[in-house]
Amino acid sequence: MKIKTRPYGEVEIDERQIMEFEHGILGFDFVRRFAILDSTDNSPFKWLQSLDEPDLAFVIIRPIDFMAEYNLVISSNDLEDLGAEVVEDLLVFAIVTIPSNPSEMTANLQGPILINAKNRRGKQAISQSDKYRVKHGILEEIKKMAADGE
Repeated sequence: MKIKTRPYGEVEIDERQIMEFEHGILGFDFVRRFAILDSTDNSPFKWLQSLDEPDLAFVIIRPIDFMAEYNLVISSNDLEDLGAEVVEDLLVFAIVTIPSNPSEMTANLQGPILINAKNRRGKQAISQSDKYRVKHGILEEIKKMAADGE
């Protein structure tokens, strides 16, 4: 099916790419259907594109793409809402904020985007861990990973 997207204009997607967010995204609870679009430059960033509002799309990234270690801690209600038994059944993404100085970009690890690929249900949960913040510096974490790898 063809959809209108914010980053790429009209694109063709497979219907299996459509995710249902029963409660929407925090602040956008009226938007329920999303698709994940890969970036065109092979970067770890992706787009969480609304199908209901073509101008609404979020840049997202998997925490494991910029952190050496990430532990998802969510409530049992979140697992139940997504129809998952364990957190390992879920795809985890963080919404990225890119300010005018891209070196200060951050990821929201306190409100991760969770997707159960088996039933294509998605949800923005609230992390139960106090280790993660709403604005987690992506480049800071990459530098830590590089320093640990030396």
